[in-house]
Amino acid sequence: MYRNSHIIAALTDEVIKMDETDQQLLSFLRQDARLSVAALALKLKVSRGTVTNRIRKLEDDGVIVGYTVRLRPDVQHDQITAWMSIAVEGNQTRAVISALLGEPGVATLHDTNGRWDLLAELRAESLQDLAKVLERIRLLKGISNTETSIHLETYRLS
Repeated sequence: MYRNSHIIAALTDEVIKMDETDQQLLSFLRQDARLSVAALALKLKVSRGTVTNRIRKLEDDGVIVGYTVRLRPDVQHDQITAWMSIAVEGNQTRAVISALLGEPGVATLHDTNGRWDLLAELRAESLQDLAKVLERIRLLKGISNTETSIHLETYRLS
C-alpha cells in the first residue's frame, strides 16, 4: 500500500493538529515510505491498527496527498534548490526538527550555531512549488524567523 519513498504533504487553509506520534510516523515514512505497517508499528511502539488509522486520517485530512519516488540530486536537472536559515523560538528545537523532517520539500536539515539555529536545503520542481514549501515551513509552530536563498550555481575546486 505504501510502496514509494517520499511523501507529499498538502498546504491547507486549516490547521491540522498532529501529535508527536503523527510527526514520528511522517518522519519514518519520509525516510522510507516502503516500510510496512507492521514495521512502522514496531518503530512507533503502537498497534498496526493505530498506524493504519493514523495514515488514513493524515491522508483524509490532506496532510499526505500522495507518494512518489525520490531521485539522486544529480539526476534531477531541472529542480530548484534553496537554502533556508531558520531561527527557533525558545526550547522548541526538537519539535521544529521533527516537523521539518516530515516536510517533503526539505532535502537535508542541519543544526548550526550562530545567528540561525537550523539550515535546511530545500528542493522544489518550480518556483510555485518552492513558494508552497516556504509557506508551509513558515507556518510551523516554533519558528520565529527564516531567510531563504536560491541556489544558482555550484563551483568546485579541483
